Amino acid sequence: QVQLVESGGGLVQPGGSLRLSCTASGSILSIFTMGWYRQAPGKERELVATAPTGGTTRYADFVKGRFTISRDITKNTVTLQMNSLKPEDTAVYYCYATIMAPTSTGFRNSAYWGQGTQVTVSS
Repeated sequence: QVQLVESGGGLVQPGGSLRLSCTASGSILSIFTMGWYRQAPGKERELVATAPTGGTTRYADFVKGRFTISRDITKNTVTLQMNSLKPEDTAVYYCYATIMAPTSTGFRNSAYWGQGTQVTVSS
């Protein structure tokens, strides 16, 4: 069983910073990528940033220059440093990962999601 556990959301004023973290645990053979999505009320879930193992990080245009994604491969963690936050960044932020895990018959590559953490940017 694989789990993603997030932490670090909260309330911050416009222009402030928050740091989100997510740790994957369980029966993990390999992690291909980790990243973050977000979903604001009444809107679809959208990609924020992604960090493939051994690959190039990618950001949505609306966070370029403000957010930084990083991974600690040894700890199966991904972190999202969010600076210069705007009210429109208010959303539930979800950690995701594509992970190869053992099954009863072998192994399988699947997508996993965290439970989500609320980020509210408001004065």
